Amino acid sequence: MPWGEFKDTAAERRLFQRRTMVMLSIVMLLIVGLLARMYQLQVVEHDIYTTLSDKNRVQVQSVPPPRGLVYDRNRTLLAENRPVFSVTLVPERVEGMEQTLTQLGAILDISEEDRDRFQRRLQEPRRPFQEIPLRYDLDEQEMARLAVHRHELPGVEVKAELVRYYPHSELTAHALGFVGRINRDELQRIDPVNYAGTNYIGKSGIERFYEEVLHGKVGYQHVETNARGRTMRVLERENPVPGEDLQLHLDLRLQKRAHDLLDGRRGAIVAIEPATGGILALASVPGFDANKFVTGISVSDYRELSESRDKPLFNRALRGQYPPGSTMKPMLAIAALDSGATTRDYTIWDPGYFKLTESGRRYRDWKRSGHGWVNLMDAMAESCDVYYYDIAVKMGVDTMYEYLSRFGFGEDAALDVSGALSGLLPSRDWKRATRNEPWYPGDSVNLGIGQGFMLATPLQLATATSLIANRGRWIEPRLLKAIEGDTPVSEFLPDATHEPLELKNPDDWDYVVETMAEVMHGRKGTARQVGRGAPYRMAGKTGTAQVFSLAEDEEYDAEEIRERLRDHALFVGFAPVDNPRIAVAVIVENGGGGSSTAAPVARELFDAWLLELDTEDGAGTVAGNPEREGGAG
Repeated sequence: MPWGEFKDTAAERRLFQRRTMVMLSIVMLLIVGLLARMYQLQVVEHDIYTTLSDKNRVQVQSVPPPRGLVYDRNRTLLAENRPVFSVTLVPERVEGMEQTLTQLGAILDISEEDRDRFQRRLQEPRRPFQEIPLRYDLDEQEMARLAVHRHELPGVEVKAELVRYYPHSELTAHALGFVGRINRDELQRIDPVNYAGTNYIGKSGIERFYEEVLHGKVGYQHVETNARGRTMRVLERENPVPGEDLQLHLDLRLQKRAHDLLDGRRGAIVAIEPATGGILALASVPGFDANKFVTGISVSDYRELSESRDKPLFNRALRGQYPPGSTMKPMLAIAALDSGATTRDYTIWDPGYFKLTESGRRYRDWKRSGHGWVNLMDAMAESCDVYYYDIAVKMGVDTMYEYLSRFGFGEDAALDVSGALSGLLPSRDWKRATRNEPWYPGDSVNLGIGQGFMLATPLQLATATSLIANRGRWIEPRLLKAIEGDTPVSEFLPDATHEPLELKNPDDWDYVVETMAEVMHGRKGTARQVGRGAPYRMAGKTGTAQVFSLAEDEEYDAEEIRERLRDHALFVGFAPVDNPRIAVAVIVENGGGGSSTAAPVARELFDAWLLELDTEDGAGTVAGNPEREGGAG
């Protein structure tokens, strides 16, 4: 039977049609699905994918605020910001870190110290895509060489930033402090939003205490970048709010004079304006260049500072704790008069020593032959130790502790001075807790001349002297004078907590001031040579603090004592007597006698403030040596 007779053409046609319809249906379903997906992507999820697309080319960058400036009381700039160009790397965008560093080393002068510092920062916690600096302060030639090779170095940028600069660095380092790069601990406690893009933070001094005011508020900008992450253009920008500018009570001219007067000798000077509590000078010598710490001090420079015998990093004005010696006598005189341990007419015989019992130890006076009959006026003018031994035993440690604490000893009484120590104001409880011993009468004898366990900082001595100048009116020391802007100073200064020191007889203030004036102008005053010829009256007290103890019958010979074991020379005082405009505390380490070394420094400082600097401001002028003192001046 022929083959054609078995072929069913109609059946094949129907089969073909069915298969065609199935395929068309599948194609239509695919087209509908594709159209639905296109609709979802382009219409329903348009905003999502537009945002994702923009994120590939548009980034949000933080813009750090310019740090506030710091001025002295005469609007002299103490801390400013200068532009610095640095080469930075964003690790997330670098293609091969070691290779990139090698290439940069061939283009720029990169030291091993730069590399080590970069590697340490690379390991520290940081924000994503945060730039890490490799080299600071590029010059024009270095920037030009880097620009030529820039296309070969993805993730490498030349960044311009404002970096803190101190034009009078060594003079102001201890008063202002300095800023430095944010470390790991600081990164944990700062506001990550407001500090986004900020690399520096206050480390000490005013820079640290007023960090919140000086820092400002971060800004943002939307930038368009290319495939390598380089910025092409700025699309949108919200400017940062700069930090507030500060004006301090500090007077740069007086600060410089204080440094010059110390003349390279180890020591400190604190000068306070009694009426306002403003710190006019806060000098610690030797100083250091704070600018070296801003972008990171080199290992060799830091080793030189930290290993120096003169300790330039040590702030003697705030953290130096010294036996105050006879500079405590004006405060103890107030305590003795008010507590009834002595009177203005109370007189004793000074044979050159004091004994608690007839057969007891002799506590020597600085004057071996003694001062004879002395009252409180004589005892202050001549710095008679025996008189103060006597009234100290009569008062006892509890009374002395009560009054001295009200002068600010044993605490940091300043309002905005960062890092000040509290000294040591000993008491019965303190000795029992630290030495497991009772308080002996001999301890009171030593405390009566500011020796023994007693320690005070120059700032505390200046504060207590200012309290006497104010006749008991407390005005806590402060550096901040004004904030440039609408921010009130009171918002950032801690509340004053000290009550006025009110005496049973308020006239005792004037009497003790007169005893201090007798030191400077009296016929037997220990600093009468210093006060001679002054067109104003000043009040003061010299002091000499032992660095080591002598045996009971051992003589003191400064020529035979190693220089660093000699006595510290101290002075406290204020001027003029009737209208105090400046109160000072001076210490010259291992300087010898207070009257021969520290008092002349104070006189020069008084003259500078009252006769020279105030005149320049248009304020006009004002109207009208012991040997070894064992704690005297």
